[in-house]
Amino acid sequence: MKVCTDSCMLGAWTALRLLNRDKNILDIGTGTGLLALMLAQKSEATLDAIESDPDACAQAAENIMSSPWPRRIRVYSGDVRHYPFQSGYDFIITNPPFYESDLRSPEPKKNKARHDFSLTLEELIKVLRFKLRTDGRFSILLPYHRVDYFERLAGENDFFLLEKLTIKQTPQTRSFPEYLSFRISKTEKNSV
Repeated sequence: MKVCTDSCMLGAWTALRLLNRDKNILDIGTGTGLLALMLAQKSEATLDAIESDPDACAQAAENIMSSPWPRRIRVYSGDVRHYPFQSGYDFIITNPPFYESDLRSPEPKKNKARHDFSLTLEELIKVLRFKLRTDGRFSILLPYHRVDYFERLAGENDFFLLEKLTIKQTPQTRSFPEYLSFRISKTEKNSV
């Protein structure tokens, strides 16, 4: 998959929201490694980047080894739903496959990256809940037509919306995409 403007904006927007205490970050569905590289550039954190597509994972590993941060970014090949990470994360970033029944490409790899048959939003929210620390946060990129559903799903799983950035090409057009930042619901123990 080629690098796209939406992913670059997610990386830049998220990098501005990292806190000094965010020492352990996970990039779910790293693709080429772009988001992990952008967050490494703007933080001192250690990053784990996981990708289920072997070719994309190899490309991410090559990109990261060519970067100034190969010691801080680890690339894993596998399914995040089943990968045995050793510790919780302070922050997770993801640009997931988010189309449901939209028009599919004749290329299977594009379908896997763009459509949710490989990782549904319901599965993703469970992964986020399980992999984040009790005071953890995450950011995600979604198309406008999935945002309301995801916000409800996140709320049902004890996440609180911190910020939402809506992008429009013109004032008259619908937004696409939307960038969202969540944290585990505020308590005395885990307030941000």
